[in-house]
Amino acid sequence: MTAITTDTTQAPDTGPARDRPIRSAALVVNAKSRKGQALFKRACAAMSGLPYEVDAHAVENPEDLEPTVRRALAAKPDLLILGGGDGTISGLVDLMVGHDVILGVLPLGTANSFARTLGIPLTIEGAVEVIRTGAPRRIDLGMIDGDYFANCAAMGISPKIAETVPHGLKKVLGRVGYLGWAAYQFMRFRPFTLIVGEGPDAARMRVVEVRISNGPYHGGTELVDAAAVDSGEIVVQAVMGKMKRRLVQNWVASVFRHESRHEEVRDFRGKSMRVDTIPKLPISIDGEVLAKTPVTARIAAGIIQVMAPVTPPQT
Repeated sequence: MTAITTDTTQAPDTGPARDRPIRSAALVVNAKSRKGQALFKRACAAMSGLPYEVDAHAVENPEDLEPTVRRALAAKPDLLILGGGDGTISGLVDLMVGHDVILGVLPLGTANSFARTLGIPLTIEGAVEVIRTGAPRRIDLGMIDGDYFANCAAMGISPKIAETVPHGLKKVLGRVGYLGWAAYQFMRFRPFTLIVGEGPDAARMRVVEVRISNGPYHGGTELVDAAAVDSGEIVVQAVMGKMKRRLVQNWVASVFRHESRHEEVRDFRGKSMRVDTIPKLPISIDGEVLAKTPVTARIAAGIIQVMAPVTPPQT
């Protein structure tokens, strides 16, 4: 545990008045990577100018993240800052539900889709500036059965890769090894049948990927235009097709923001939807394989507050 000693002089407030002043904060950083400790120290340095004390924790063992957050919440901070990737934030955001605390986001992952959705800069210093000058924004969380998530769940090639990648491959061979494994799994991947809804009115279609989204970004790319963190609806997006190349075409078109990204894509929107597949498939929730079809996808509207830029992201 590291306590950050901060300046007691009130920083100039460049944003609108908050619901209440922030007088205390806790920081929990997922520091399991080789760069984790260095990023933690950099974050502590960037936060040294905040006008309140930050109780900071660098957690190297992922199993200790949840107990650390629970202890931090027990102290009733006004602000809880989570440092890590989308999987870290989704895995811990459940613990914040029901607590009178604002979420601060310190994007330290690879894709940082949740931060992109909120318009939070992807640098430590930029994200800390949002914490200093931003304003609380009430947002939705997605749900897969009883599990809250921040950004996006997926069925298809993504969970297949995450579920089967050999332990330590990325650490030993780096990004090249991981991409090689992804290519191997893509060759073995097959399209599947998606069922949205129940009974005779259920929609059935042949698909190559399914995204259950609370926000537009997935894997750092804007894929689900219809999704927003404050819409009050969950979006199930199906990339339809019987050939694997359809998925590649959709991803490439999305990266370059080409209009063809909307071709052969079907969106379902609502408060709650039953989702099933043939065959039964694993579901990755912000990068972590945590469920399997069938599931009920829901929205928890306006359930938490997050510190966000005063000027909303351009759409």
